[in-house]
Amino acid sequence: MNYPKSIEKLIKIFSQLPSVGPKTAERYVFYLLNHSKEELLSLSENIKDLKDNIKNCSRCRTFTEKDPCLICQDSKRNNQTICLVENTQDLWAIEETRQFTGKYFVLGKLIDPISNINPEDLPIKEFLELIKKENIQEIIIALNFTLEGESTTLYLKKYLPEKIKITRLAKGLPLGSDLEYADSLTLKNALKYRQDL
Repeated sequence: MNYPKSIEKLIKIFSQLPSVGPKTAERYVFYLLNHSKEELLSLSENIKDLKDNIKNCSRCRTFTEKDPCLICQDSKRNNQTICLVENTQDLWAIEETRQFTGKYFVLGKLIDPISNINPEDLPIKEFLELIKKENIQEIIIALNFTLEGESTTLYLKKYLPEKIKITRLAKGLPLGSDLEYADSLTLKNALKYRQDL
């Protein structure tokens, strides 16, 4: 069955979201159709505000409303330990453990030749400059235990200064899992029992 063009167009847009297939996208569209115009305008304004109000922290690259972000501004945090994560969701998953008191750096993506993401597409140069500038003493690599996470870790290891302590989250995390879906206790223990790399 062919829906009206406006419905088809929105289904196609929603289908591009992660983990959303055509049937789920269709349900979203019909869910929205049952709401008032005011509610839909409010939703569209909030989506627009994301791009207007959210930016990347100039230091750690996480999403924030203030630059630098609140974590980078916090003088009580350990400035000599940095936790390398893939994305903002992973950063907040680690923050929720209340186990890490250092600062972060967000890569934004991982090496993935299948998706055409190569090492030069990652902010590795900025990361290495930050390490040098801030005299970092320990780097905790907190990337997912996936093929992409492992490839990125191996690539980075070649460029990280030898004098710096490099650790990795303990492998209590299941292979192939994403940090943002790990429970707090598993993440807390992975941080606590991290291993030298």
